[in-house]
Amino acid sequence: MTNSTILKVSNIYKQFANKVILDDVNISVKSNDIYGFIGLNGQGKTTLIKIIINLLDADSGDVLINNEPSTKPKARQKLFYLPEKFQPSPYLSGYEFLKFALGFYQKKLDIDHCHLICDNIELDVKALKNNIKKYSKGMTQKLGLLALFLSSADFVILDEPMSGLDPKARINLKKEFISYKKLGKTIFFSSHILSDIDEICDEIAVLNNSKIIFEGSPKKFKKDHKEDHLDNAFLKAIS
Repeated sequence: MTNSTILKVSNIYKQFANKVILDDVNISVKSNDIYGFIGLNGQGKTTLIKIIINLLDADSGDVLINNEPSTKPKARQKLFYLPEKFQPSPYLSGYEFLKFALGFYQKKLDIDHCHLICDNIELDVKALKNNIKKYSKGMTQKLGLLALFLSSADFVILDEPMSGLDPKARINLKKEFISYKKLGKTIFFSSHILSDIDEICDEIAVLNNSKIIFEGSPKKFKKDHKEDHLDNAFLKAIS
């Protein structure tokens, strides 16, 4: 059975001053997929993500989430967004932030579940009692990811979620993504670490020079460019 479409981006155009950032961008994300979004720095990945979640207006085009315009609050009720530069209030403790974030999803903090995920992503449970201002970049990123998994949001959008994580933490995070998908969830994320994208993504989109130049499976992308590794295929595609 074909998965239903959870995200439909149609003909998005965005220009800043005299520079075209996104030009007739179209992507489609199926429910219960892990979807990777690839592109060099400055190509417009974060701009598109902000348009999808209604933090930025497109000049033209449409975005549907579960067949609802993304501008409607209803479309975003079961969505969780984690930005690359995640900066929660430094004056909250980790526990206080989690309780605050979960309130948006009408959920209470399940301590046992919380501690289990902490173990899985290697976040020291003791740190949750501390103010976030004492956290390293990696710890802060893990706190955001912890909130994501506790939220049970049906659709999660992450901008460079591997940022600030060491290789071991990245491996554990990929395992958590796969486990989260098995719960029937959908994950959309951008990343520069193409080996991670290749390993866990069902579908990818490649953004280059303001346009989507490929959408499909990592396997097909590699086959199209006669490469065994996604990073080599990507370099061929954008050259």
